[in-house]
Amino acid sequence: MIIAIDGPASSGKGTLARLLAAHYGLPHLDTGSLYRAVGRKLLRAGGDLDTVATAEEAARTLSREDLDDPHLRDEATGDAASRVSAIPRVRAALLDYQRAFAAQPGGAVLDGRDTGTVICPEADVKLFVTASAAVRARRRAEELRARGMTADEERIRRDIEERDRRDAARSVAPLKPAPDSHLLDTTNLGIEAAFEAAKAVVEAHCLHRTAVGRPPEKPAGL
Repeated sequence: MIIAIDGPASSGKGTLARLLAAHYGLPHLDTGSLYRAVGRKLLRAGGDLDTVATAEEAARTLSREDLDDPHLRDEATGDAASRVSAIPRVRAALLDYQRAFAAQPGGAVLDGRDTGTVICPEADVKLFVTASAAVRARRRAEELRARGMTADEERIRRDIEERDRRDAARSVAPLKPAPDSHLLDTTNLGIEAAFEAAKAVVEAHCLHRTAVGRPPEKPAGL
């Protein structure tokens, strides 16, 4: 069972992915963390985020230390991730890792901006999670304040809208729902309600497989 969850920044896709993975006993990969790690690595080294060769080298040499960097969730890192993710050679460098993760026995849950369209186009279940820019900005501001950081909600909203435009306009793997994905708008949903809605989509898929006489591939928690 492969569950692919796409969506823009701060839509709630990461939280839902973690909850679904825990519920069904599946490994989870936040694919955006890979791009954040590349961006953060370049920021630490003082490298140019828009230099293709430098960004590609950073992607091909990611280490566990890079993935565990405590600053991966910083706003500057998020912006850097959006910029390097628009570079085709960076995306190619990280593609094999992500597909191998999805292909492990038993399946996996992956979330990111192109999980259902590029990384796992054959995923069993695809969700596209979204929310209004204002709500996403509020969530992000609350997250930062909870970590003891200051947060300008209006600036965050503008940054989110700019990141949305950049992600949707990039030439490779633009942010968009897969044709067979299920849209989940979390603007007016709390996390529990959003989780129940996402879980219902997964369980409906399992019931459908059973109805047409195919093995249900039920995750352990179902």
